[in-house]
Amino acid sequence: MTIYDFNKYGTQYYLNGALCGSICCSFTHGGMCPVDVVKTRIQLDPVTYNRGLIGGFRQVIAAEGAGALATGLGPTALGYAVQGWFKFGGFEFFKIAFAKKLGDQKAWDNRVPVNLAASACAEFIADIFLCPNEAARIRQVSDPKFAQGTAEAIKKLYAMEGFAGWYSGFVPMLFKQIPYTMAKFAVQDAAAESIYGVLPDRKSLSKGQKMGVSIASGTIAGVCAAIISHPADTLLSKINKAGAGGEGGILTRLFRLAGETGLKNLCLVGLAPRCVMIGTLTAGQFLVFDTLMPVMGVEKFHYMNPAAPGH
Repeated sequence: MTIYDFNKYGTQYYLNGALCGSICCSFTHGGMCPVDVVKTRIQLDPVTYNRGLIGGFRQVIAAEGAGALATGLGPTALGYAVQGWFKFGGFEFFKIAFAKKLGDQKAWDNRVPVNLAASACAEFIADIFLCPNEAARIRQVSDPKFAQGTAEAIKKLYAMEGFAGWYSGFVPMLFKQIPYTMAKFAVQDAAAESIYGVLPDRKSLSKGQKMGVSIASGTIAGVCAAIISHPADTLLSKINKAGAGGEGGILTRLFRLAGETGLKNLCLVGLAPRCVMIGTLTAGQFLVFDTLMPVMGVEKFHYMNPAAPGH
């Protein structure tokens, strides 16, 4: 007999998880749009924007006004709402499917590989839907006159370059988003498990204490994920800029951009603002997600040790 009641994890559970994921990703990425604008400017033009995160804010506001910090807000909020739906909903689906297939003990023993595999599968699907919006966002940030809104930017990209305009950054997005999401979910789960391990029984904790665990574990996971995925994020920002990488296929352009940028710049330019942004928004995502799930009457799936007392 399994220690999990898998009957609780049906279509309604996954839909609730997807909806909560959509809300938390749209809310947090939209809220961090000003930081993302400055971070992208630093990556695209490190010579001009060479004064760090705070200096970058001042430069953008001085040159273009405070409204420029909201550039790309539409495609950011829309794109990450769609991505969050598939990422969080997909992660819950694949995680539970793998756990059910493995059985209690193997699911517990292999919870880290299960989280890595589940998050990779979910993110691949999510990126298919996110990529056109992300391409539109980066094009708007690099050229504020490109389009007035999300729909216009997406249509204009397709009219100018076809599907290549939407998906020229798909490969670097996969290199960025899949390791990022794998680290995000695996590290957050491990961090939360470690924190809960030194606290009283999970069921006896207050809502405030559980929220604190979500914030702390999310921050740790966000910083780790930002560092791991930063080189690919830099390439993604660059390749969506018009004419970036010259002629040739996507891999040729990527290698050319990587060579032009240099390993040190790929790894370090814009890293500090990205750690701030990703650490903050990841903490916010898990806080919102872990808060909304119980509000919807859903108990979030978590791994249990079959050898623990009571099991």
